[in-house]
This record gives sequence, structure tokens and C-alpha cells, in this order.
Amino acid sequence: MSLLQKAIDGPATRTSHAHVVSEIGREIVSGCMRAGSILPGDKELSARFGVSRTVLREAMKTLAAKSLIEPKARVGTRVLEPVRWNLLDADVLRWRVEAGLDDDFIRDLATMRLAFEPAAVALATERATPEDIARLREIAERLGDPGHSPISIANVDLEFHLAIADVSKNPFMRSITSLIEAALAISFKLSSPASDAASLAECSANHLAIVDAIEARDEAAARAAMAYVIDFGAGRVKKVLDLGEPGS
Repeated sequence: MSLLQKAIDGPATRTSHAHVVSEIGREIVSGCMRAGSILPGDKELSARFGVSRTVLREAMKTLAAKSLIEPKARVGTRVLEPVRWNLLDADVLRWRVEAGLDDDFIRDLATMRLAFEPAAVALATERATPEDIARLREIAERLGDPGHSPISIANVDLEFHLAIADVSKNPFMRSITSLIEAALAISFKLSSPASDAASLAECSANHLAIVDAIEARDEAAARAAMAYVIDFGAGRVKKVLDLGEPGS
């Protein structure tokens, strides 16, 4: 299950390993386990989750790889500071979203997208083939389908932005997939255009403007169109949070 589906529909059935990783990861990111604190010992954690020490050790390795914890000889396993967390990891980013949204987080997430995606679309204006442009246009047009559900339109939107990364021909652009997915999950969960035909049409038109600029080889217009889409989504989320609407 993707980050989008988990964020919008809720988590799927998990293995024992995934359950331990998820529970401890959430407790760390939410602040229930404070930075600098030492995790309970293996015996206590094994009893809490009803898992073997082998499963627990593998879960600890996974959490360490996400830069949430760090084992220390003769000290124990220490919870790391938020600045050390790997926020490009899809799980960590999802747990951060679940822990609560605020203006700073929404702004920081949008700022990261603005640092990468306009650059990706600028490369696309140079490198896109006619086939690439046709593919992007087909995806953008699908965004206007009136039969969309919140998850289906979110998936199509993600498909579009990942296609831009592909068309840029720069493999590093794919490294921010989790950032894009988290931003779309937040946006479409709180305020999905799927509930309104006019909003769907607007969403499609905004993305088609990106494709038109790529086809015209107009780098400035492509950057501006991409920035508008990112800012528009972030603004929609901020509006919901400011209004304090249910589910936010």
C-alpha cells in the first residue's frame, strides 16, 4: 500500500516486524518517546509486542536505518533528535503527517517541492520527446475525470508529478517521491477536488498549463506553472487548517 493510500484510507494489515516498527516509530515521531531517552530493554519490548527477540532486533535495525534511534554500547538504544530523522523516508514522513499538521510543516514541505519540481520541469522543457509530452497530456486530462474518488485523483496527480521527474531525465529527481506523495496525501485528504466537477476541471487545467509550457519549450512558463500548482495545493491545505474544519 502506498503512502497516499495509507494516509487517505488508513493502514493495511501488517506483519509482526512492521507492527513493531510502526508503533515505535509513531511514538518517537509524535513525541511520546522523547529525543535522548533510552528505549526499554529487549525483554520488555518483546513482551509488549508479543514478538521474538529476532523480530525485535530486525525492527530495531529498520528504525535505526530511518535515523530514529541509535544503539549505544553499555547505554542502550537512544531516541534521536528530530533533526536527525530521515524525512525522505516514506514511513517517517507519514508518521510526521499523522502526528499533526501546522503552518510551518506545510510551508517547509512546499518549500522542498519548490526547490526540486520547477527544476525538474525546466529540464523537461529541454529533454521531453513528443511521446513524453503526449504521455503528460494524457495524464493531465485524466485529472478532470468527474468519476474520481479522493484516492484515484491523488494517484493520478502523483503519476503526473513522477512522470515529470522521469521526463527530466535526471534520476535524482525521483529521490523526492515521498515528499510529493506526502504533500498530495495531505492535500487530497483534507480538501479533495473529487467532490466538485469544477474543481476537477481546474486541477486538470492547471496541470495542462505545465504540459503546454513544456511543449512550447518555455522554461520560465513551465517553472511558473509548476510553482502555481504546488502553491495552490499548499494554500488549500492551509485554508482548511485555518478554518479548523473537521478531519483537519
